[in-house]
Amino acid sequence: MQLLEFEKPIAELERELDKLRTKAASQDIDMSGEISKMEDKLAETRMRIYQNLTPWQRVQIARHTQRPFMLDYIAHAFSDFCELHGDRRIGDDHAMPGGFARIGGRRVVVIGHQKGRDTKENLKRNFGSAHPEGYRKALRLMKLAEKFNLPVVTLIDTPGAYPGIGAEERNIAEAIAYNLREMMLLKVPVIAVVLGEGGSGGALGIGIADRVLMLENAYYSVISPEGCAAILWKHRKHAPEAAEAMKLAAPDLLKLGLIDGYIPEPTGGAHHDHAATSNALKEAILTNLAELEKLSTEELLEARYQKFRKFGEWEQV
Repeated sequence: MQLLEFEKPIAELERELDKLRTKAASQDIDMSGEISKMEDKLAETRMRIYQNLTPWQRVQIARHTQRPFMLDYIAHAFSDFCELHGDRRIGDDHAMPGGFARIGGRRVVVIGHQKGRDTKENLKRNFGSAHPEGYRKALRLMKLAEKFNLPVVTLIDTPGAYPGIGAEERNIAEAIAYNLREMMLLKVPVIAVVLGEGGSGGALGIGIADRVLMLENAYYSVISPEGCAAILWKHRKHAPEAAEAMKLAAPDLLKLGLIDGYIPEPTGGAHHDHAATSNALKEAILTNLAELEKLSTEELLEARYQKFRKFGEWEQV
């Protein structure tokens, strides 16, 4: 498994623990005392590191190649997924799969960004960066959800919308802007969850929701830390400082009122236990869905409007 820089002390202790266990087994020596001390030291080190993660370290976890992606959550937390294809204008975008599914016995429409783990899959999924047709397909599915009175669940995991010439020619900005307006007017509950990376308009294009949640080690921001550092510090090496200044981690965004909650991950990150993270995601979606379904259509739309209307308010002290 990919080892992050700040995890090296943990890996070193794990190697020492393995050596002690191997020695005790191969030489038939009672080393239970030494092993117990090493296990305590390992647990203490894990707790110290993972309970005091910096925003930049959370960004690194959010980008981990073994972290569960959208279709992994579909497999673990949802059932009866029936993928729908195409935007009825240009074509299909494999970076933005979506369709009908069930979660906890409830029928929903689920849409999200999908990354790849190897070169072949990343080329197919365009590294999770959707084209205009991806956002138009997403909106088409949301309109279907509205037609059949089904809740919408969006799973966000993208460094940003695709910035290539083709995307500009097919009007990526208009596609995202149109989604922002139309999602604000959807007459069914919408829940958005940031799984890993929540980058810029690429994330916001499916992120207008009654409840915006994040996984504990995800990030949500108008620009990547490297991009911010390149602009403000003139060098990408200042990305850790940028991540700290941007308040892009879930705890900071919750304090600012920009998200409605975050979902705890297993110790070390979601990539250490896909099933446990999926169960936590499922529980969070069902809890919020039950609350939203108590509202009338008028109450739902008004609450959504007020939620986004108050963003950016500030007081002078």
